Amino acid sequence: MDVSTLDIQIEKAPTSKIDQVDFDNLAFGSVFSDHMLVCDYRNGAWEFPKIMPYGPISLEPSAKIFHYGQSIFEGMKAYKDVDGGVWLFRPLDNHKRLNISASRMAIPELPEAYFMEGLRTLLQLDEKWIPTTEGSSMYIRPFMFASGKGLHASPADAYKFIIALAPSGSYFSGTVKVLIEEKYSRSANGGVGYAKAGGNYAGQFYPTQLAKEKGYQQVVWTDDNTHEYIEEAGAMNIFVRIGDTLITGPTSDRILDGITRKSILQITETKGIKTEVRKLSVTEVVEAAKNGTLKEMFGTGTAAVVSPISGFGHRGQDYGLPELDDSYASMLKKTIMDIQYNRAEDPFGWRYSVIG
Repeated sequence: MDVSTLDIQIEKAPTSKIDQVDFDNLAFGSVFSDHMLVCDYRNGAWEFPKIMPYGPISLEPSAKIFHYGQSIFEGMKAYKDVDGGVWLFRPLDNHKRLNISASRMAIPELPEAYFMEGLRTLLQLDEKWIPTTEGSSMYIRPFMFASGKGLHASPADAYKFIIALAPSGSYFSGTVKVLIEEKYSRSANGGVGYAKAGGNYAGQFYPTQLAKEKGYQQVVWTDDNTHEYIEEAGAMNIFVRIGDTLITGPTSDRILDGITRKSILQITETKGIKTEVRKLSVTEVVEAAKNGTLKEMFGTGTAAVVSPISGFGHRGQDYGLPELDDSYASMLKKTIMDIQYNRAEDPFGWRYSVIG
């Protein structure tokens, strides 16, 4: 179904909040633009999306989101270049993954045109909110949840899709120290680990809190069965460099198919960096740290792009990583961000024009 901007009803905010925002000192995801996109699923179909002033929404106490957790989301960014052009990075991949998550959580899939044209219209309306400070961007949060009411343990009959915009600074600053987790699991075979379901992240908070009490910022998740294999780092995919080989685990029921992860795998292939997608054991990582061949570990994701890991803890022992002048992490982050901000050629066709 085709949707044009004429089909999207726009209710403009009576006044803008933009003058109240310090764009040079933006925290991540705590300030929101003037408008949001809202689309409702009722009577067996998605209605046309609408844009309205950003603000509270009203739900019945019996809305099924509160009781059975039917909730999914995506994470994206919009970037403004030096000439005022506005760009997205692989947005069709976000739409595809949103619908993969929706299907797993028994939520109706959203038409591509609603997602893409709704997002484009919203960004054009709130274009002045996109920050230009180095390292800043417009973080985009599309999400869906069960708005239908009832206490029966079954899928809802109504859903709400919303896109909110949050001008944001960097997600992480500097490096992080992680703890390899051997008791708690992020997900399991046959579960919902590959979906961006809200509950996946809620379940991470407690083990991460325990790790923080021990002096770490994040946990490295291992497989649910044996805890022998490295899987993810916090809410990010993880890469490990041993010697000159970059290694990341294969996607599965337990591991999110990260868009940044996929981008890195394409970049390393074109640059001739030896990369392996395979199971990586904790023992192999620890041994590499002991014999000096462990060069880098870093998390990857939309919010941080690439987040270097300075060291890790395992069974009461801490292991540091060397500081490299020519790290893969810094090179890969620069390569991706130069494409995102339209500072370099895009040989992969990842950049999507919104304004320009």
